[in-house]
Amino acid sequence: MNLRLGPEAEQALRATAARTGRSQQDLIREAVDVHLGLLPARRGRAVDHLERAGIIGPPNVPYRRVAATVSPPPEGTSLDLLGRDDRF
Repeated sequence: MNLRLGPEAEQALRATAARTGRSQQDLIREAVDVHLGLLPARRGRAVDHLERAGIIGPPNVPYRRVAATVSPPPEGTSLDLLGRDDRF
């Protein structure tokens, strides 16, 4: 399937893909699914207004696995990590 968009839609799609870190293809698939009633319409992410205002920037990479850098002591809980001197 080939899809030809108008210049304004193409520019908006590229900007949204860059801003959100999602592929253009993923954005189009979601839009079609929402339009066809296969997915509920998203209300937006909590950070969308911050991105539009320029307070935060787009992600550098769309997704990456994060490894835990600290763990609670064997006899403790995650609450014990809050009083550490090495946290920022």
